[in-house]
Amino acid sequence: MAKWLERLEAFIGGGTGGGRRIKAFRWLVLLGLVGAALLLIASLLNMKPVDQRQQTEYTPPGSVDAPPHQDTVLPAGGSAKNDPIADIETELESRLKDLLETIVGVGSVNVLVTVESTEETVVQLNEKTAQELTNESDRNGTTRHITQVTRDGQVVLYELSGGQSPIVVKKLKPKVRGVVIVAKGAENATVHKLIQEAVSRGLDVPMQRISVVPRKT
Repeated sequence: MAKWLERLEAFIGGGTGGGRRIKAFRWLVLLGLVGAALLLIASLLNMKPVDQRQQTEYTPPGSVDAPPHQDTVLPAGGSAKNDPIADIETELESRLKDLLETIVGVGSVNVLVTVESTEETVVQLNEKTAQELTNESDRNGTTRHITQVTRDGQVVLYELSGGQSPIVVKKLKPKVRGVVIVAKGAENATVHKLIQEAVSRGLDVPMQRISVVPRKT
């Protein structure tokens, strides 16, 4: 028996009835040890083996295989949606190419046309104009005349097939920003001038916005 336990029994057993107290103390220690042993056995019996097949595997964030990245490939020279400006430029380029290749002395032609906007529609407006004139004088006798003009316009509509449509006054064709012509035969001064004049009059474009260059052979 450990020395600390002997000292504890000596302390408890001092005085009258020491033997009974020591005996009761030993029983308490024994019961405590038995209770601890029972608790340990019960905990061991309640333990269940872990089934590795049912264990959820932990996957760190970011380690999940991501689906492969798919790039969107657009057709060459186009976009995902129709571009009305590009359509207008393509049509003008095609018409110019066909026209210029019929000129005497002009061979194969490549054309580049750029426009500022699409076709503009001008509608009729019902305008109302109000004018207000105000005279002000300061302490020095100076008089100021203030004129304020207010304009209010509404689109004029007419009935068409059960609906309403605006009255179209005129339509403005797209304004051409610049033209580049690469033509075989343009190295000749006369052919160069013929091409430039045809483009300027056909598209109503000033000469300084037209570039005509010879095509390499």
